[in-house]
Amino acid sequence: GQDSATCLAWALEWFDHVETVGFDYGQRHKVELDVRSAFRGELVAAFSQWAKKLGEDHLLDATVLKQLGATAMTDDMAIAFDEQGLPNTFVPGRNLLFFTLAGALAYRRGLDNLVGGMCETDYSGYPDCRDDTLKSQQVTLSLGLDRRMVVHTPLMWTDKAGTFEMAEKLGGQRLVDLVVEHTHTCYVGDRSKRHDWGYGCNECPACELRREGWMRYRA
Repeated sequence: GQDSATCLAWALEWFDHVETVGFDYGQRHKVELDVRSAFRGELVAAFSQWAKKLGEDHLLDATVLKQLGATAMTDDMAIAFDEQGLPNTFVPGRNLLFFTLAGALAYRRGLDNLVGGMCETDYSGYPDCRDDTLKSQQVTLSLGLDRRMVVHTPLMWTDKAGTFEMAEKLGGQRLVDLVVEHTHTCYVGDRSKRHDWGYGCNECPACELRREGWMRYRA
């Protein structure tokens, strides 16, 4: 999605070697996995200074999350909110599992920095996107793997407008165009409709955040 793509550019700017990892957890918007390779290809074609830093891509099976119970992210159901305002797009344990798997993979690959696109500003209230959660996860991974692991969240205190701005600072209009054209954020996986800000249904919470962020960015 937009956040992960921007974080990839951030990582390529800061680190000498970067590998990418995607997770198949039975998500309705599985198209986000399909566009990953296209974005990587366009990125290395457009930015030669990053191409030499971009290493292997990994795709991990996390479909156990779908087996644990239905959510609007994994099943064909209407998006709704509970009494606390938490949407049923929340997949309990998702980011915790993602970082656990990524940490184990990094350990085997001899890597010790993990980068994620979570943030507290545009996060729909997901508790596993909060700064405290990710700091705790960093400590747990470091203790459990007996190796210093660092969890980076470059977007933690920004919003979607700020994420577009970060992309522009990192790679100019070319990178912004790549994010718009070759990433996917829509929860229902609709890639049939093209908007100024990218593809999506234009109705789900993810599309709403991206659309409004684009409008603020372009204002």
